[in-house]
Amino acid sequence: MVSEGKSASDGGSPFKKWFMRQYWRVQQSQTIISMAFWVTTLTLLIWPYLSWRFENDSTIAGVSTTYLGLFAIGSSVIVLVLLIGVIYDVTFGLWREHMTIIAERNPFSTYQMTPSFSVLLMQTNILLRKIAADDEEAMRHCDFIDRWLKWNIDTEIFARTMSGWEQIVEDEDPYLPYLNDEQRAKLKSRVDDLKNL
Repeated sequence: MVSEGKSASDGGSPFKKWFMRQYWRVQQSQTIISMAFWVTTLTLLIWPYLSWRFENDSTIAGVSTTYLGLFAIGSSVIVLVLLIGVIYDVTFGLWREHMTIIAERNPFSTYQMTPSFSVLLMQTNILLRKIAADDEEAMRHCDFIDRWLKWNIDTEIFARTMSGWEQIVEDEDPYLPYLNDEQRAKLKSRVDDLKNL
C-alpha cells in the first residue's frame, strides 16, 4: 500500500527523479570517456616497460618512434577491449540475460504503460464493451483495464505526452473517454504545470 504524500506512479521524491536525470546525462558520454581513460591509463602504465626500445631518437617517415610506440600500445588496448566485447556478445551471449534484467526492471514492461499504448488499449476496451456487453467476464476485464488506465494518468510521462498532443495535433483537450471530469481537470492542471517549467 502506498503511503499518503507519495504516489507510486510518480516514482516518489522529486529529488530522486532529478538526481536520476543528472545520472542519465552523465552516462551518455560515459562510454567514450571511459574508453579514452582506458587507453590513456594503460598506455602510460605499459610505456615504462617498453620505452627502452624507442629511446634512440629514431624516426619512421619523419615521425618519432616514441609516438609510434605510444600509438601502437593505445591501438592494442582498443583491440583488446573490442575483443572482450566480441567474446561477451558472440561467445557467451551475456547480453540476452542483460536485456532480460533490463526488461524486468523497466516499469513500462511490467505495470506502467506509455500514453500511446494506453490510447490503443482504451480503444480496444471501448470496442470490447460494445461487442461483449452481456459477457460478465469481459466486463470484469474491461473494468480492470479502466482502473489501470486511470492509475496511469497520474504519471509525468502521461502529462508530458498530453502536452505534446496539444502542441503537435493542436487539440486543446485530447479526448480520453475513460476519465471523469475531476480526473480530466487534474490531468489538465499537470499539463499546464509542465508548460510553466
